Amino acid sequence: MSQVFEGYERQYCELSANLTKKCTSASILDGEQKKQKVSEIKAGLDDAEALIRKMDLEARSLPPNVKATLLAKLREYKSDLNNLKTEVKRITSANANPAARDELLESGMSDAMMVSADQRQRLMMSTERLNQSSDRIRQGRKMMLETEELGVSILQDLHGQRQSLLHAHDTLHGVDDNISRSKKILTTMSRRMSRNKWIIGSIVAVLVLAILLILYFKLSH
Repeated sequence: MSQVFEGYERQYCELSANLTKKCTSASILDGEQKKQKVSEIKAGLDDAEALIRKMDLEARSLPPNVKATLLAKLREYKSDLNNLKTEVKRITSANANPAARDELLESGMSDAMMVSADQRQRLMMSTERLNQSSDRIRQGRKMMLETEELGVSILQDLHGQRQSLLHAHDTLHGVDDNISRSKKILTTMSRRMSRNKWIIGSIVAVLVLAILLILYFKLSH
C-alpha cells in the first residue's frame, strides 16, 4: 500500500474521531459557545474533505489492483464524512427550534452517534484487513527479493563454472596441440631411424663385400 495514502488515512481517522467528539459536545451547548463549536466543526469538515481528495488522487495514481482496494476503502470514508455533515446540519437546525433540540438530544443524537460509531467500527475493521493484506504483500515482496537474490547468486555460480569449463577446455586444447606436436616429432624421428637403418645396412653390406673381394684376391695369388 502507498505510504502517502496511509499518512492521509491516519490524519483522516484522527480528524473524524475529533469531529465526532465536537459534535457530541456542540449538541449540548447554547448561544455563542455552540456557534463557535459548530464553526470549528465546519472547518474540520473542510480539512476532512481535503484529505479525502488527496487520498482519492493518490489511490488513482497507483496500479489497478491496489487502486481498486483503496477506492473501496475511500468510499467508506466518504460515507463517514457525509454522516458527519448530516449531524452538523441537525445540530445547527436545532438552534431555531428548542423542541427540535430536545428531540435531537433524546433520540436523534443517540441514533446518529450509534450510526457514526458503527460506521467507524466498520472503517477500523476495513483498515485492519487492508493492513493485514499490506503485510502479506510486503512479505511476498520480501520473498520475491530473496528469491531474486538467490537466482542472481546461482547465475553467478553458473557463470563461474562456465569460465572454469572454458579454461579447462583451453587447457585440454593446449594438451592436444602438444600431443600432436610430440606425435609429429616421434614420427619424424622414426622415419629418420628407418632411413639410418638402411644407410647403415648398406654400408655394412659394402664393407662385407669389400672384405670378401680382398680375401678372394689373396687366395687367388
